[in-house]
Amino acid sequence: MKKFNIRKVLDGLTAASSSSSSSSAAAQPGTPRENDAVQETLQSEHFQLCKTVRHGFPYQPSSMAFDPVQKILAVGTQTGALRLFGRAGVECYCQHESGAAVIQLQFLINEGALVSALADDSIHLWNLRQKIPAILHSLKFNRERITYCHLPFQSKWLYIGTERGNIHIVNVESFTLSGYVIMWNKAIELSTKTHPGPVVHISDNPMDEGKLLIGFECGVVVLWDLKSKKADYRYTYDEAIHSVAWHHEGKQFVCSHSDGTLTTWNIRAPAKPGQIITPHGKQPKDGKKPEPCKPILKVEYKTTRAGDPFMVLSGGLSYDTVGRRACLTVMHGKSTAVLEMDYPIVDFLTLCETPYPNDFQEPYAVVVLLEKDLVVIDLGQIGYPIFENPYPLTVHESPVTCCEYFADCPAELIPALYSVGSRQKRQGYSKKEWPISGGNWGQGTQSYPEIIITGHADGSIKFWDASALMLQVLYKLKTAKVFERARGKEEKSGADIVEEDPFAIQTLSWCPESRMLCVAGVSAHVIVYRFSKQEVTSEVVQLLEVRMQCDFGDVDSPDPGGEQTPTLPVPGASSSPQEVEPPTLLSTGSNSSDGPRDNIPCLQVRSSPLKQSPGYQVELVIQLVWVSGEPPQQITSLAINSSYGLVVFGNSNGLAVVDYLQKTLLLNMGTLELYSPSEPYQRQPCSPRKTRQPSGALCDSVDGSNASEDRCKSPTSGSTSPCNSDEERKQKFIEKVKLKGRRFSKTVASDFAKMSRKISTSNEQKPDLEDKVQPSRSPSCRKSINCMNRGKAASRMSQRAPLCRAESAPDVYAKDVSFTRSRSSSVTSIERESREVISSFHFCESFPRKTDTMVSPCLLVGTTQGSVMMVAVSLPPGGDQRMQQPVGVSSCGTLVRLKGGILTMALLDSTATLLPPSYEPWYDTNASDEEKERSRKRRPASPPSSHEGHDPQFAVLCSDKQAKVVAMPSQTRIYKHNITETSFVLRADVVQMAGANCIACFCANGHIMTLSLPSLRPLLDVNYLPLTDMRIARTFCFSNLGQALYLTSPTEVQRITYSQETCDNLQEMLSELFTPVETPEAPNRGFFKGLFGGGAQSLDREDLFGETAAGKASRSLAQHIPGPGGMEGMKGAASGVVGDLARARIALDERGQKLGELEERTAGMMASAESFSKHAHDMMLKYKDKKWYQL
Repeated sequence: MKKFNIRKVLDGLTAASSSSSSSSAAAQPGTPRENDAVQETLQSEHFQLCKTVRHGFPYQPSSMAFDPVQKILAVGTQTGALRLFGRAGVECYCQHESGAAVIQLQFLINEGALVSALADDSIHLWNLRQKIPAILHSLKFNRERITYCHLPFQSKWLYIGTERGNIHIVNVESFTLSGYVIMWNKAIELSTKTHPGPVVHISDNPMDEGKLLIGFECGVVVLWDLKSKKADYRYTYDEAIHSVAWHHEGKQFVCSHSDGTLTTWNIRAPAKPGQIITPHGKQPKDGKKPEPCKPILKVEYKTTRAGDPFMVLSGGLSYDTVGRRACLTVMHGKSTAVLEMDYPIVDFLTLCETPYPNDFQEPYAVVVLLEKDLVVIDLGQIGYPIFENPYPLTVHESPVTCCEYFADCPAELIPALYSVGSRQKRQGYSKKEWPISGGNWGQGTQSYPEIIITGHADGSIKFWDASALMLQVLYKLKTAKVFERARGKEEKSGADIVEEDPFAIQTLSWCPESRMLCVAGVSAHVIVYRFSKQEVTSEVVQLLEVRMQCDFGDVDSPDPGGEQTPTLPVPGASSSPQEVEPPTLLSTGSNSSDGPRDNIPCLQVRSSPLKQSPGYQVELVIQLVWVSGEPPQQITSLAINSSYGLVVFGNSNGLAVVDYLQKTLLLNMGTLELYSPSEPYQRQPCSPRKTRQPSGALCDSVDGSNASEDRCKSPTSGSTSPCNSDEERKQKFIEKVKLKGRRFSKTVASDFAKMSRKISTSNEQKPDLEDKVQPSRSPSCRKSINCMNRGKAASRMSQRAPLCRAESAPDVYAKDVSFTRSRSSSVTSIERESREVISSFHFCESFPRKTDTMVSPCLLVGTTQGSVMMVAVSLPPGGDQRMQQPVGVSSCGTLVRLKGGILTMALLDSTATLLPPSYEPWYDTNASDEEKERSRKRRPASPPSSHEGHDPQFAVLCSDKQAKVVAMPSQTRIYKHNITETSFVLRADVVQMAGANCIACFCANGHIMTLSLPSLRPLLDVNYLPLTDMRIARTFCFSNLGQALYLTSPTEVQRITYSQETCDNLQEMLSELFTPVETPEAPNRGFFKGLFGGGAQSLDREDLFGETAAGKASRSLAQHIPGPGGMEGMKGAASGVVGDLARARIALDERGQKLGELEERTAGMMASAESFSKHAHDMMLKYKDKKWYQL
């Protein structure tokens, strides 16, 4: 594996960056001297980037092979990838450099090697005896295309068939071509005037290695004598051949054809087939030929000692079965079983007890490789049940829309999730053990628990155990159960903002300690879940509807008295009958043809009782509703805090804070209202359009009636340059994205739109407003907003939040009521991204104001324009008062401004130790009262601190352009680092690493970087993976202890590490594919078969194919390429004392095994010789006294 070692480069970068003012704290005015005392332990030597393992189903599989002795399965893909599977937890990923499709795989059975043939006419020999397989040899054909390969058991000569119909022979030990070539014109009849087509099959006679069966595409099969170099028999059929299978006795074979027929041939009767059957054809009564069927793509013929043989085939269905799914047919005696598959069949293999082709095969299972699944069928049980698959191949069961990675979780989490998830397993699996059982687990010391959470397009959420480089599904949560499902198009409400996948997960927030889960979907809904081990039935799903839309006009000259407090609903004081009706009924909103939709949620919450199994259970459903014909905007950020009992979410309209304990809305505020009136940061984000354009699925807030020229001004400059210079490029980009991403939900398209804005503006230089004079702030926060809950619990569920609208533009809303926007415009994404959107949240205990001396609960709010604002939270006392008294929430204005959109925020104490958000330890709300009181003890709060001459906290803020560290509560910036100028950061996280903290960043240009805290020194910068797909941007996430992952394909998860320690121990942590296993004994031929013939005939292929007998092959035919798995592979395999000892043990075992086999063979030969001598002596005594005429 290629390792990145950039320590010297980093040393130079660090030295250069320390002299620049942008990343040096020493050059910043006002930097406190005492901050220099923070000792940073992280150095560049602690970091190294490398891939670890890849999980999931192989993307676009193309071929498959199985080693019956090692019990290892290999799968090749159309992108040149190679995935190897053993027992549960043993898997490996390799990649061909060319990226060409793998057309065929051949194991060197029980040799720890694999041959792969690619579509670029190259063959490669892989060494599987090392933990990271490597290519030992490659051979590239120059003049002929490879179509089929065959490697006989215990042979070193590989047969290669080509598109021209020729067969070449390769020595797999040296990977050199033999001079022995079977030319197509010698194999077919001399009278044949047409080319037979490509070679589609090669195999040797199970009982005679000197006879080679060659199948040509046109329907001709030739039995070739290798010694005499001529054809013994030719078998001709008028339909194209797809595959051939031998009977183990070598006297007959079966061919599958393109018309859905199977022909059985006796090798000594080439005139016509002994039997012709059409497994799925309708047999006419008048004795005519059956109607043709679809081609039988593959057939396998396996025999048993005690019963009828098995014939397994794929394809061959009748043409009148339109729309029928792919099927695998198992014919056993007089019974025929047709097994339907969920996806098209790529390949299948029948697993047998013996690797010897000349013995009874005794099949016990069939491995079926589908386009998106791997199925193993048990042939030994009635009904052919499938085995329970232990591999994590269901990542793509529904497309992954978001992903989160948690390392070093609480130890009791994985057992808890497994206990509730084990009840979800399907029944009816085979009772036998998984047959693919090769390899051994790694011996690594990495023992901390890791959990991966994936959100999917169908609304499901999966929890995975990712500990010790393995992956196993723990629990699956279906969020769509909360909503009513439309059975047909005519039943759709018309209020959907996405046409496909309305339940898709957009983002999620999870607290591992309290086990609280909050998810946001693309239909502008938020669901809060609690974890419980008890099953409950909810009669009514508790619902809170929120009406979010902020209308504002020109804010260039803000009104000093313009502080607006949203009018909060009071039970019984609604101004419209729409407000008091049950919100789950669509008839409550205005959805008639003569008016716009209003107060209608996108999804309808189910009205029937909801049975909730042990696991995650619904606590509260929050839905954004349509406002005057405008659909709700999708949620862009989300956070939950179990200690405060709050959930906060935001979008392009603003943010909302909800108390999920009291089920009340605390705050519904527009983004601009978060600013203090006198702040210079406050500005009107201008839309690039000159006139109002039809919007897409995501609505814009209503703009004021500014002149078109004024709307084109830059928010931070007074120039009047046109704003449509990049309009054409953006429009083309959006249309291209929509064309490619039509099969995904619209949330993916909106992500592409966000990328287009950032790419088009990546080179623009934004003035750093923070470097200017600090704004004067009012010492008091804005008016606190308390949402009193005076009604009953039932009435709380149906309340709606009011429209949040500035008074300065009251007529704008009325003017826009009758305006209905189209939801298909591609301009909307650009318009939306030019506005200020809430991008991130962080709950913490800090100093809301400069003058504060005591920490208190706070909420940091980040926006796409780089503003970080502080919101103070006032909590009532705990216990019963928490459920009765309201929670106070107040905006305290802007904390700091960064260049680019805010991605992540965190808080450090004065020693640079991470201060995580407070949490409430998990307790089961459905448990008994005694157990509930015993477990429900809030985490003790950190002692209040007061600052005397120094700042006790550091706020770490990172945007897609730069990072800053701000001292609290003085709000003085002490460190700043410009992460990138030409690109932008896609994902940033504050992570723990080697006992310290750092910022980990992934940029759109492919760079992965880490910065120290608090000084923001660059520690790692590796050009790893340029952004080629939005899937990577959506799913890339960092975790603690140097771990990260992303979806490298729609079906595969790639895990990487940026920890030097993990890279050093990777060899020991990886699983081992090859294990010493004794090859089964060859079938006993019996004395009389050995004496008089009839048994398997061996062939000394060295005498036929060696250079002495066959000569040298043409050098221009193929080029030999030494593989990188020579010395590099040996060095990689030789790292680590454990590896040395293991290899020494394997070598000794192999040597002892070979000596044991030699001894057994010698003893067998001696026994055979004694038996022969005895029989010969008996026959001599019997006939010695008889005359010749008495015989």
